[in-house]
Amino acid sequence: MRTGLVFLLAAGMIRAAVPEIASSPDPPAGAIKLPTPRVNYRMDVASASTAPWVETNGWRILRNPGARFFYDAPGPSAALSAAEAFEFSASATIHTDAAGQAPLSAMIAFLRTLPSGAGMKPLVNIGLHDDGTPRSGEVMNLLIRRNLLFERVTSPQPGLLDVKLGSSQFPASLAANPDVMAHLIRQNLGDDKRLLRIYGSEVVIGRLDGDSSHALVHLLNYDGARRHVEGLRIRVLGQYTKARAWVSGLDPVRLLDVTFTPEAAEFTLPELNIYALVELEQ
Repeated sequence: MRTGLVFLLAAGMIRAAVPEIASSPDPPAGAIKLPTPRVNYRMDVASASTAPWVETNGWRILRNPGARFFYDAPGPSAALSAAEAFEFSASATIHTDAAGQAPLSAMIAFLRTLPSGAGMKPLVNIGLHDDGTPRSGEVMNLLIRRNLLFERVTSPQPGLLDVKLGSSQFPASLAANPDVMAHLIRQNLGDDKRLLRIYGSEVVIGRLDGDSSHALVHLLNYDGARRHVEGLRIRVLGQYTKARAWVSGLDPVRLLDVTFTPEAAEFTLPELNIYALVELEQ
């Protein structure tokens, strides 16, 4: 399926079911309550403009495999929460208010129409040794925000960039600044080896699942309740010959400028509100 490619099917991770709607604002016993995902626009001192900061729970979900999660998400953020849980394969329950009931129900109905991804596992470039500290968690958070695909490991894995904070390659002095560390990890990986690249948005987070003949590209616009993204360009390493897309809240979408080469598939998604899934086939 892939030529000259550094990747791994992340072990032990299988796509979860569609999230459930909760009738109570109280988390189920043993569930981890997650903050509401969103985008905050912060003042960028260097440019004197607002810079988007994606508040994603992806790293919390990946850090707690097999856990049950709970969102109490008002209004349109309920639909975003459902899409986030689906993208990161979380077993989740979502409670919302009256304003969120219709968008949440619509999102869950949409997610149920998508290919299940049964038998597929996440495709990743990076093996990160997570020591359980806040420092390591923030590095995971930055990797997710920059669409650098990783899995948590306890030993080096063949074909993956091995990242152990405090090693000679990734020294502790730099790990104190997660932004610098994420940049160093990207530099060591090399953009030409990245399985998934997203152009045209700072608020879209992608994930990639696959098996021997298919790949599923998950695209989540964390600002989708307020702003649609237009003209989103995607590049996926691997040899494919077919592509089709589903976008929440929109009629069937035709991908634009689709290009297949022996190295990668590239295409443009004309519009993305909250969530999209693109299926690639050999």
